[in-house]
Amino acid sequence: MPAAKTAAQPTFEQALDELDALVRRMESGELTLDEAIAAYKRGAELARLCQAKLAQAELDIKQLEGDLLKPLDSAALRGSES
Repeated sequence: MPAAKTAAQPTFEQALDELDALVRRMESGELTLDEAIAAYKRGAELARLCQAKLAQAELDIKQLEGDLLKPLDSAALRGSES
């Protein structure tokens, strides 16, 4: 059984903002080695989260496009002609 999450998963925008902040901190050169390693690990988690959210959004859009592009069935057409 998977462990329960203790904190809510961030939104895509929150994860991207946090990732951006981590990159800036790492690029500053002011982190200790341990802090840099922790920041790198967190950044990798956030990058995976963003990739997963983008992949899901792409699937959702493809599903919506598929639904919108389906030809109308003949019953729907007859109902609109009345």
